[in-house]
Amino acid sequence: MMVFILLACLGGVLVGLSRQLNGRLSISTTPLVASFWNHAIGFAVLTCLGLFAGGLLPAGAAEAPWYAYLGGSIGVVFVAAGSWVIARIGAVNSALLIIGGQMVTGVAFDYISAVPASFWANAAGIVLIVGGMMISRRRKASGSQ
Repeated sequence: MMVFILLACLGGVLVGLSRQLNGRLSISTTPLVASFWNHAIGFAVLTCLGLFAGGLLPAGAAEAPWYAYLGGSIGVVFVAAGSWVIARIGAVNSALLIIGGQMVTGVAFDYISAVPASFWANAAGIVLIVGGMMISRRRKASGSQ
């Protein structure tokens, strides 16, 4: 179990590093150029890993519905928007925005899908996320005056 926890932590560090590099690259160039290089390098690395480890094209990939492949297009927009946002509001605030958005969207998807969940636990989670973001913004505003 410890190996999986360490892999999750390593993944988080690498995502943070990637966002920092994309943000810095978008300042030097444009968010679209940063997104292009992010995807070009990711494609090359993942293709090499897929060829080396096997399973580059998993069984059943051709039978997947067309909308299963929309993730790539959504990813391009997400990375480009993230590169643009990091350059304007900073890495910490953009990370809070992304995490908050994921949490609220997850709760919304649970309700849409009629997944049994505790209303009060979900409401408390959303209130804590929004409250944390408001406190973060208030501290930044009072520190810059």
